[in-house]
Amino acid sequence: MSHAEFTKPSRKQRVRTLWISDVHLGTRDCQAEHLSQFLKGYHADKVYLVGDIIDGWKMRGGMYWPQAHTNVIRRLLTMAKRGTEVIYVTGNHDEFLRRYSKLILGNIQLVDEAVHVTADGRHLLVIHGDQFDVITRYHRWLAFLGDSAYELTLTLNRWLNHWRARYGYGYWSLSAYLKHKVKTAVSFISDFEEAIAHEVTKRELHGVVCGHIHHAEIRKVGEVDYLNCGDWVESCTALIEHWDGHIELYRLADAQAREAQLKAEMVTG
Repeated sequence: MSHAEFTKPSRKQRVRTLWISDVHLGTRDCQAEHLSQFLKGYHADKVYLVGDIIDGWKMRGGMYWPQAHTNVIRRLLTMAKRGTEVIYVTGNHDEFLRRYSKLILGNIQLVDEAVHVTADGRHLLVIHGDQFDVITRYHRWLAFLGDSAYELTLTLNRWLNHWRARYGYGYWSLSAYLKHKVKTAVSFISDFEEAIAHEVTKRELHGVVCGHIHHAEIRKVGEVDYLNCGDWVESCTALIEHWDGHIELYRLADAQAREAQLKAEMVTG
């Protein structure tokens, strides 16, 4: 499975399904403008919001909600109004919504998990994934502590990309880079993937679409199709299912690089 090829379309691209997770609306590090631009480019039959779309943890300490965050909500509501089925899967940062699970409002559903059937017949568990994170589940105080340290790296990430943009460079995630380099983080990701794959095998499903760990990936874990849609605070990633059931991974940084290359070729050509 390859990464999504993306240029700004003159018309919306018609796809079967979109998955996005870990948007963290209500935080300063949410890349809401980029997400709105991404959503504008597609018409999908289904959109899965795979948890942590609204950051209830952060909003307890004070309100931060700029117009760009409202624009994301409006974009999703507009898609639902135009016939897209929007399925909101709750996560740990928006766990306050779990008391309203199974709520249906028109084309919008609120659930704790779902099973998606792809066009090629695979049954995929769609779940945020915090249920398989030992720290989040059993050591909540440690999760909050880790969240504070993570916020520091995101602040550095925000300032770095501010200056990169001023000098004409594309988006690049410092926090994602550090995550790949720290051995304990790599080990945590591996443990998470194995735990969630074990659950999928137990349920006799073909695969899983999840979020939570802010690490987008499509790969096999044993016989399980493991698909993580990543996030919109670090790497700005999503999963896209096409009409034949093929699922690909969209990365903002890759899309920007391809767009810059096309512009350069047009100038030199």
